[in-house]
Amino acid sequence: MKHILVAEDEAAIRELIVFNLVRSGYKVTQAEDGLQALEAYNSADETIDIAILDIMMPEMDGLAVCKEIRSKDDNIGIIMLTAKTQEMDKITGLMMGADDYVTKPFSPSELMARVDALYRRVSVASKVNEKVSDSEYILRSGDFALNLRNRTLTKKGVLIELTQVEFQIMEYFLSNQGAALDRNDILTHVWGDNYFGEDKVVDVNIRRLRMKIEDVASNPVHLTTVWGMGYKWIS
Repeated sequence: MKHILVAEDEAAIRELIVFNLVRSGYKVTQAEDGLQALEAYNSADETIDIAILDIMMPEMDGLAVCKEIRSKDDNIGIIMLTAKTQEMDKITGLMMGADDYVTKPFSPSELMARVDALYRRVSVASKVNEKVSDSEYILRSGDFALNLRNRTLTKKGVLIELTQVEFQIMEYFLSNQGAALDRNDILTHVWGDNYFGEDKVVDVNIRRLRMKIEDVASNPVHLTTVWGMGYKWIS
């Protein structure tokens, strides 16, 4: 069953989120603060597919919880709940491994659209096609090899840990090597047609990817910027 962790210290907001998730067929584990969220994640008797984390929580904030969970699981989907005034926290959350963020106040339909889209991405990672050989699933570019079957990226044979969002971005680039890709095209391809958020989520994920794949992140030679448009992959 689809399993989601919801960590939100405001009871009314948490109950609204839980109500809509349960109505949509998700199993929900609740937490009232950051420490409780981490304990729930660590003690879960089955895989948690998505974590919805409020940034401002007592005991341990959502950013710290996000960082801790992401260090243990590259496949889990993470959505941060932020206030309009927490602009830097949005960026920090994405840099720490969150896949998306939703700004309060939000509509239940907006949050559910984000959750459903993220769950679809996460669930893809768990489906392995055993009928086709690995070689038919590999996209290559210079020192890089992206295995679409086991959803891994290597550079000179060394494994690079990617979140599912990062993997999808890399798949898009390696399938379109040398082509300039518009931010909105990347957003639509990875986050879906009905994404409510801003295209800055693309920029932050590109920054995070560069830190993982480039020899010098501040001077990228593979994941390059096309000024005024978006990005390009150069092998």
